[in-house]
Amino acid sequence: MATPIVMPKQGNTVESVIIVDWKKQIGDTVAIDDVLCEVETDKATMEVPSTVEG
Repeated sequence: MATPIVMPKQGNTVESVIIVDWKKQIGDTVAIDDVLCEVETDKATMEVPSTVEG
């Protein structure tokens, strides 16, 4: 079953991010705090952790 991923707020001036690398594949097991992907803003690259398991 698919679970929506909500992008955490990255600051007051960030309007968009680009996903630069997916860390999980379809069918992978995900634990809380597993890194799902890396995103890039105009100032930094950061990891997006899972907030749920499944």
